[in-house]
Amino acid sequence: MARYDMSGIGINLREVPDDNGDVKVKVLGLLLDGPAHAAGVRQGDEILAVNGVDVKGKSAFEVSSSIQGPNETVVTITVKHGNCGPVQSIDIQRQLVARTPVFYRLEQIENGTRSVGYLRLKEFNALARKDLVIAMKRLQDMGASFFILDLRDNRGGLVQAGIEIAKLFLNEGETVIYTVGKDPQYQQNIVADTAPLVKAPVIVLVNNNTASASEIVASSLHDNCKGVLVGDRTFGKGLIQSVFELQDGSGVVVTVGKYVTPNHKDINGNGIEPDYQNFPGWSDVSQRLSQCSHSCLLKFDIAYRKWDPNTKLQEMDIGHCVWN
Repeated sequence: MARYDMSGIGINLREVPDDNGDVKVKVLGLLLDGPAHAAGVRQGDEILAVNGVDVKGKSAFEVSSSIQGPNETVVTITVKHGNCGPVQSIDIQRQLVARTPVFYRLEQIENGTRSVGYLRLKEFNALARKDLVIAMKRLQDMGASFFILDLRDNRGGLVQAGIEIAKLFLNEGETVIYTVGKDPQYQQNIVADTAPLVKAPVIVLVNNNTASASEIVASSLHDNCKGVLVGDRTFGKGLIQSVFELQDGSGVVVTVGKYVTPNHKDINGNGIEPDYQNFPGWSDVSQRLSQCSHSCLLKFDIAYRKWDPNTKLQEMDIGHCVWN
């Protein structure tokens, strides 16, 4: 969100029409632990004034511009919390904020009867998992019953961060990703080792710039029946590469393996085909995930009936979920 923060205090604003036809400027989203959030500003707050000047009639761009100022100076904004909440004047110190890759907000759908937590993950850096956990917990506390994970234009980053984020949605023992290669050290079945942070259905937004660690997360949620993919086919980057140093100090990059989805599909050069190109209804999402889970249970039952008691259960290759 820092990339799109026009205010300098870690908030994004939008214009919301009221019943009288007037336009209010409200907080659309906040930077996690940014200056505004730390001072007490919350999503949905209405901006009433900046440094004592009424903002009625101004656009979101004009209000953002009036909040801007030199780094480490103070701006006073007057907000109304919620639709009927108290009015409060808040002093906020402008500052250059750390670039968290996570942006989140709560959306009301179906005439306000259902809440959806929207999570935008721009890249997989060292802050990604920590900030995503914070955002997911806050959205759950705010009443989110579904989640949208937006991985569009996320070209990856730290693969391990992607693996750890995928684990947040999976049951213990479920496969995150397979690695394959000639060397045994690159032949792994990476599995979730804890209970999931959330069990709510997830829509994962993808496009042709969704790559690498993003594809690991997307395929992991998809193949384990935790989410559906919406958008365009992903980029298709799934190689494991190592750099070997030469005697003259230069180096050579060698491909030593690749990533394969839980459903044993090669990511590299192929990408991942989404379930929907257009945004589906939430009832369709729930039904599709239910069908996927039923298919998984059926496969497990068939494999169990054929199980040789002398074979360890962990060695049974029953595959993963198959979409109907």
